[in-house]
Amino acid sequence: MIPVTVAKFGGSAIGVDGILIGKIINRIEQLKEKTKVVAVFSAPLITYQEKPYSMTDVAIRVGRSYASSNPIEIEVLREVYERIASEQVSNQYYQEFLAHLDRFYRQVIISLKQAAENRRFVDVIRSRTLAYSGEITMSYLMDYIMRSHGINSDHVDIEKWPIITDDNFEAANFMIEESRRNDSHLLDLVERNEIVCLGGFIGKTVDGLETTYERGGSDRTAADTAILLHGRYEMKVDFEKDSAVLSADPKIVKSGLENIQYLSYNEAKLAGMFGMKILDPVAIKEILDNNLDIPLVITNMTNPSDTTMIQRNPPLQDDFNNSLVKIVTGKKNCAIVRIESIAASYLVASLEKDKQYHDFVKLSPYRQDDVEICRLLFLDADYVKKQERHFKAYYPKVEIVYGRGVVTLIGDMMWHIPNIASTASSTVGEHGINILNLDAQEETSRILIVVEDKGTNVSEAVKAIHSKRTNIRISENKND
Repeated sequence: MIPVTVAKFGGSAIGVDGILIGKIINRIEQLKEKTKVVAVFSAPLITYQEKPYSMTDVAIRVGRSYASSNPIEIEVLREVYERIASEQVSNQYYQEFLAHLDRFYRQVIISLKQAAENRRFVDVIRSRTLAYSGEITMSYLMDYIMRSHGINSDHVDIEKWPIITDDNFEAANFMIEESRRNDSHLLDLVERNEIVCLGGFIGKTVDGLETTYERGGSDRTAADTAILLHGRYEMKVDFEKDSAVLSADPKIVKSGLENIQYLSYNEAKLAGMFGMKILDPVAIKEILDNNLDIPLVITNMTNPSDTTMIQRNPPLQDDFNNSLVKIVTGKKNCAIVRIESIAASYLVASLEKDKQYHDFVKLSPYRQDDVEICRLLFLDADYVKKQERHFKAYYPKVEIVYGRGVVTLIGDMMWHIPNIASTASSTVGEHGINILNLDAQEETSRILIVVEDKGTNVSEAVKAIHSKRTNIRISENKND
């Protein structure tokens, strides 16, 4: 089969005001030597009030200002594209792009007027504003820039959009069968061109209304596109970033970081859930839900030989100990929900099936007054605060504890290490950090250490455990 790479370029890859677009062109030139490319683009970063902001954040601020009857200047939602086009789109294509830009900007103005009339910046009004001020416009612009460089490129027409979702407008869910019935335009573009440009984050309902995924959703667009093309082409998804995957967040751990060559889907999904900005865990979930094995690559855009390969079943590394504790990560602003176990099963079903919400894990249960209590660790306390009434409807005596952080050790093969849980917990204790809960199960490929989210507790615990990774491996060798 013909190879096709879905290459995703986020806002940081595009650079503030498009400053890194030249590097994207160079990278696409490299990729197309070996494969056709579907390039998925996020909204750009822009200079706003003398600071760098995501265009999405600026558009949300503008939309909310209109909904509150306090409208602010909206030219910022257009001018960055016009400026980039004037610098990087050739005369041959400039007017054609401006015609699209004018059309999209009119859609933004109409949506903002509706926000002002309804006094709400929600649902399709919000989705439409974000789409036409962000990812859709960026994908069209990148197409014309590539054409200006002599690259055989085209863009996916928003009127023939292949990513079909439900009508949960601000947190949409991908609908595979409906998307397959709408993928002929995408297939035709891939067949005829070297490069196809596609806006991330954006979907459409079956009746043509714009939707958005949750933030970070361009990763999902890349995965969903690969799912649609799988079976017709030899697929790979490439996430272009400023580094491959490291053994911890470099903003927290400054020394002893290790490049991770391979991750399993499971390890990458866990790392994303628990604080590492690798890729959206839902992107991996959607591949797994469709029972596929599509290689995912995290590529250092400035040094493309520096990669992390993510697969369903990655190969064992030559240094077996190097693949045991792969990542140590931390997450702040968590909450624990204590709820009777039967009620918890209904709540979990509601969250996963009805709300499509998955950012929580079950901890070990305990008994209280002959009642089994389930503990649910939620990784976003703000979400819990919004859902308190919903939780209490399932169990009026539910207890919710805020102010929690979690430190997580991740590795599918960690169970080979004797006493790893006690080593991790004692390391945290040595730094004067009180452990509130420890959850270690062989089947889950992770060890969770819950601490108080206070001061630098989480980051200090991550640094302490990460510093012991080498010692843990050496002790394993001695036990062998």
